[in-house]
Amino acid sequence: MPTRTAILLDWYARHARDLPWRARPGKAPDAYRVWLSEIMLQQTTVAAVKAYFLKFVELWPGVEDLAAADLDDVLRNWAGLGYYARARNLHKCARTVVADHGGRFPGTAADLQKLPGIGPYTAGAIAAIAFNEQVAAVDGNVERVITRQFDLRTPLPDVKPEVNRIVADLVPETGAGDFAQALMDLGATVCAPARPNCLICPWSGTCLGLKNGTAPDLPRKKPKKPRPVRYGTVFWAERANGAVLMRRRPERGLLGGMLEFPSTDWGGEPAGDPGRDAPVKAKWRQVPGEVEHVFTHFRLVLDVWRADDPVPPANVPDGDFRWIERHELAGEALPSVMKKVVAAVLGADALKPPPRQAAARR
Repeated sequence: MPTRTAILLDWYARHARDLPWRARPGKAPDAYRVWLSEIMLQQTTVAAVKAYFLKFVELWPGVEDLAAADLDDVLRNWAGLGYYARARNLHKCARTVVADHGGRFPGTAADLQKLPGIGPYTAGAIAAIAFNEQVAAVDGNVERVITRQFDLRTPLPDVKPEVNRIVADLVPETGAGDFAQALMDLGATVCAPARPNCLICPWSGTCLGLKNGTAPDLPRKKPKKPRPVRYGTVFWAERANGAVLMRRRPERGLLGGMLEFPSTDWGGEPAGDPGRDAPVKAKWRQVPGEVEHVFTHFRLVLDVWRADDPVPPANVPDGDFRWIERHELAGEALPSVMKKVVAAVLGADALKPPPRQAAARR
């Protein structure tokens, strides 16, 4: 009787998704493309990643090209994928691979995990797919498939060690890359979160979750704690020529290295006195309404204050400030919360590109 691994690999040979970062049959995987796709796919869907991936490999075909790129260019082309720490680590990792590894990615999960931005799952995925290392790669899709297949009712994250052990036992000595991608495809296309399509699942015959009627409810999760609320005040200072004052956040921490409109610290209580906290002296007025944004671990509520034609100080010692033309904002890699600030001040369409001019008739 075929094993679970053999059954899955046979299914994958017939139903593998055609994805731009996957090697064609008979071709060796490109570690750069595997790594780039895996970083982009962290907390992002395949549908959203495809266009970004193709754009990146067109701009920077290899790791040396990406390492030589300007970080601002990388962030600008990453805009829309979110979680910008991934983009900064992507650039840092490329430079590390070039500087410390001669432009070649390490071939084991253990060594890959030493690189910036590469955690246990990503290291396992790259090592298995690009280098065929016999190692488990367990993401959310795989956790869902395995908890259902073996009817594991322990809630996440406590069930993770057992899932990792099971997957490690299933990985074949040869074909580890195909097996990793097969599990990903099974979770993404068949063993879906809300409605698993058990009728076409290659593992339906061995699925204990299907047999016991628990599959749709797995994996179980512990109840989420309510998100705390933080507050802050953001300052929109605009010169008469339309330039807006911005600053780059510190490299470490939330939204590290990204441009923002100057703001107070985001704390537990409503705060922000323009006379005390504003970056420049000016006549400030409050913009109607509030800006709200939900981060992974908290909800942020911002008051927005605006000043026109302020007098900037001679120097600003506590941050990397700069004036940016208003029309250039659409081309900057602004975090989503700052895009909401732009919309609060200038309107919802402020960051949309201008409409194309209709071609003149001859």
